[in-house]
Amino acid sequence: MSAAGTGLHAPAPGWSIDADVVVVGSGVAGLTAALRCEAAGLRTVVVTKTGLGDGSTRWAQGGIASAHGEGDTPQQHLDDTLVAGAGLCDENAVRALVTEGPDAVRRLIDTGVHFDTSPEGDLHLTREGGHHRRRVVHAGGDATGAEVSRALVEAVRAAALRTIENALVLDLLTDIEGRAAGVTLHVMGEGQHDGVGAVRAPAVVLATGGMGQVYSATTNPSVSTGDGVALALRAGAEVSDLEFVQFHPTVLFLGSGSEGRQPLVSEAVRGEGAHLVDATGTRFMLGQHELAELAPRDIVAKAVTRQMQLHGTEHMYLDARHFGSEMWQTRFPTIFAACRHHGIDPVKEPIPVFPAAHHAAGGVRTDLHGRTTVPGLYACGEVACNGVHGANRLASNSLLEGLVFAERITERIAQHITATSHNRPEPETPKGSTLPLLAPESRLAIQRIMTRGAGVVRSSSSLAEAAARLESIRADADAETPDGRKPAVPGVESWEATNLLCVARALVAAAQSREETRGCHWREDHDDRKDATWQRHLIVTMRPDRSLAVRATATAEFPPTLLPPLQEQ
Repeated sequence: MSAAGTGLHAPAPGWSIDADVVVVGSGVAGLTAALRCEAAGLRTVVVTKTGLGDGSTRWAQGGIASAHGEGDTPQQHLDDTLVAGAGLCDENAVRALVTEGPDAVRRLIDTGVHFDTSPEGDLHLTREGGHHRRRVVHAGGDATGAEVSRALVEAVRAAALRTIENALVLDLLTDIEGRAAGVTLHVMGEGQHDGVGAVRAPAVVLATGGMGQVYSATTNPSVSTGDGVALALRAGAEVSDLEFVQFHPTVLFLGSGSEGRQPLVSEAVRGEGAHLVDATGTRFMLGQHELAELAPRDIVAKAVTRQMQLHGTEHMYLDARHFGSEMWQTRFPTIFAACRHHGIDPVKEPIPVFPAAHHAAGGVRTDLHGRTTVPGLYACGEVACNGVHGANRLASNSLLEGLVFAERITERIAQHITATSHNRPEPETPKGSTLPLLAPESRLAIQRIMTRGAGVVRSSSSLAEAAARLESIRADADAETPDGRKPAVPGVESWEATNLLCVARALVAAAQSREETRGCHWREDHDDRKDATWQRHLIVTMRPDRSLAVRATATAEFPPTLLPPLQEQ
């Protein structure tokens, strides 16, 4: 049972396996961590909610940012990252990212990733929003994530690394001292392990990706339901900066009321010279920022939203007709195919676009070695918050973060396993309460509440309404038979809906507390950045009674994760 004494309502595990490390997630962060742990001689198990190569990484279009180009330096990359992060980046974390990034990319190439190159054989570099130089490597034109995922999956298969696919992780197992001791999980469908089971391990790595499905429209796949953040909250871990949700400004508009995963139109399209325009063809980013269409994403998303409000429309346009057919088909084949599939010819007409939820800058709070505030629990990738992104992620830093910090945690995990080898934590018999499950249809209600009240634009009133409506959903679930209905039964859809409610409540609580506009957190009623008061992080924890506590750090620096020195240091 979790340290907070709260878990999902689920059957008791019917089977278990033992390992040194269990990695939850199979994107770039999870598979990199798993490969490094396995290479260090640790018995490693990968648990993934989908097929091994079907996570969020495969959908990444733009690429990986790192200082490879002539005249570029890690310091310049650091400067651009700090500007995008709007005063809340941890400079030590960013420095680790940008200095270790180039070598991490080279190791990815050694793993088998084929990045696009110039005729001379050099890495082909493009430019994206917030970058002052071309420093983004890419593959297959606009299919970088798919290529990275392919290579890592092949490496995992070649290493014969143990994997459990199509498995939703439920809760953290802890020992009597509150240390991680493994996870419970539910395997969907028939296979070697079916139903609810457990992987017992003294080190647990969360690499579960984002939580974009908390909104009606997102670029995230359907499995991105915030499972890692919800698990961590229930386990008593701290999460931070959840109010900073990046909305990508150029998502393909599929029509009024379109919901679910929406096709992304990569920022690299603007990096190659596409323009944002209104219905009259007028560029509206000129004069708003020195980089115009290549301003940081929060600035562009706000500008697009303002234009939509001004014109009373549901979208703006991205004009790249001047690319011509050959460039579209060779440089951006995935986006070109998606547009054509939805009846849009970007060679002949501007592309209708709008902002949609894209990336969570916040997550489970960690130090620079992936350690959370629960001993033995680690996190890396989008589920983690290590201070790299601050209040807004710089374009194409996400895959790099997954690479760099997945590598950084391996040494500490190896030390942890060595220290606990003679005293492995045994999972404590669960004694706490279980969360009432939500009916699967609650998912749609949560998404609409969040889109309306905590989307691109927020205010005190919109957030208060969202909080009240989320609390009403929670209260209904707490009742044994609300409105005469039978309570929800354990299952993937009800567990996912319950996780979504957990992260939605935490996000709204943080957004209500931060009474300023900073980065991708835009408060209409507090439209100024207030460094004197708010240049600090907000940390959310779950109390045993399932209420939430929100506190601010004393400064912009993260405090230590306060792990005991016995096994972890």
